[in-house]
Amino acid sequence: MLAKTNAAAVHGVDARTIEVEVNSGGEVPQGQPMYFLVGLPDNAIREGWQRMESAIKSIGYRLPRCKIVANLAPADVRKEGASYDLPIATAIAASTGMIDGHNIGKYMLVGELALDGSVRPVKGVLPIAIQARKQKFEGLIVPEANVKEAAIVNQLNVYGVSSLTEVFDFFNGTKMLTPYKYDTREAFATAQDKYSIDFCDVKGQQNIKRALEIAAAGGHNVILIGPPGSGKTMLAKRLPTILPPLMLNEALETTKIYSVAGKLSKDSSLITNRPFRSPHHTISDVALVGGGSTPNPGEISLAHNGVLFLDELPEFKRGVLEVLRQPMEDHKVTISRAKVAVDYPANFMLIASMNPCPCGFYNHPEKECVCGPGVVKKYLNKISGPLLDRIDLHVEVTPVSIDELSKYEIVSEKSFEIRERVIRARKIQEERFADLDGVHSNTLMPSNLVRDICRIQPSGSALLKTAMKKLQLSARAYDRILKVSRTIADLEGSAEIEIPHLAEAINFRSLDREEWAG
Repeated sequence: MLAKTNAAAVHGVDARTIEVEVNSGGEVPQGQPMYFLVGLPDNAIREGWQRMESAIKSIGYRLPRCKIVANLAPADVRKEGASYDLPIATAIAASTGMIDGHNIGKYMLVGELALDGSVRPVKGVLPIAIQARKQKFEGLIVPEANVKEAAIVNQLNVYGVSSLTEVFDFFNGTKMLTPYKYDTREAFATAQDKYSIDFCDVKGQQNIKRALEIAAAGGHNVILIGPPGSGKTMLAKRLPTILPPLMLNEALETTKIYSVAGKLSKDSSLITNRPFRSPHHTISDVALVGGGSTPNPGEISLAHNGVLFLDELPEFKRGVLEVLRQPMEDHKVTISRAKVAVDYPANFMLIASMNPCPCGFYNHPEKECVCGPGVVKKYLNKISGPLLDRIDLHVEVTPVSIDELSKYEIVSEKSFEIRERVIRARKIQEERFADLDGVHSNTLMPSNLVRDICRIQPSGSALLKTAMKKLQLSARAYDRILKVSRTIADLEGSAEIEIPHLAEAINFRSLDREEWAG
């Protein structure tokens, strides 16, 4: 007898429906296999026969000795992972008469089976739930541990199950399953913007705070250069606290990536704060941008709509840093393999930090640098010019004096105060780019609009030309200075880019290698 139900395959951060067909019947010649699985399954799915057979026996049913053929359609799409256990086992049960199979085609099922019949959680449930709603299934049956994640998608009945028995009883009509109720908007509003750190923790460093405020207001990339202990990491970790709050659609985008990567915690179903990813400098290029034999999101995609922090930038392998160049421009990364190509979003803010030299004390106000001639230049040359061009703000961080650290009566500005200015500037930009899809900040401004939107006066043009020649900057750096100037003007509420705005933006390129290291 033929039975059909539905599963899903995740490609990139999206899912597509997979029809599970099972046909049973016919005698099996002695010594011949009973089970056949077709439709480009991987090893995890093939091994599922043993899991499914043991799970079905564990809950009190018995497979008849007959030929059973399971097909995963469309047959030319590669299927991977153990999430097909539950739909295949359900279709087998319907095909062999264990359960009533009239309604199984109206549902989508995902889940890995344990040998005792319990249902284990799987990755990628959120995009699967979005696909189930798109295909208008009556419901989605998922492992109990994944039910909150799937229930983020509204207008879809999501049922959480802990064992195969519950699924069989549900289709037999002997037990009802209750859809899980989850108010996404309420949960999002309740958990949003809860940070344990704040900019008021940082004493002094007003120029660095100003640079990070500009970066947050326009979505610009930043590099902090300073000696050990000057506060680079402390400042970088507080950048998400002044970024505009995640919108619900951004939160869902980010959560999809974490769902596919299996990075959602058990207690979290929705990413409510902007991500902050800080990979170690020993990371490989595949781990950073994504990939592998089975493509998975990398750190740059996990930082989507948030911040990617690269501490001690020159210590990263040069090849690892160079793979950042294309995603920083296109805000996505394409992973291509022989039989598959997937796109992962990668719209992140890059904030990097580094020592100015190997000993760490070049340009230090008190300590002497012990590096030999040319060592500083060689150290900075570990970062290529094209990558440095893509970083809008180059900021020198100097240590805070003990006198300033000991002034407890001075209260630093809190993150929410800085964030209010950032949000006002972002609203100006959103109105400016309202007609452009995917553009909501100055850093995303297309090159063909830079000259029109970032118009400068003749005196400003002369100033910029002088800076370009002196700092030996590229055409890309020219555009980025104009974008940063536009952001500074937005923070000041100015419709025009004035000379002080342009001068401040140029000042943030003064750490370019040709000028700064001699």
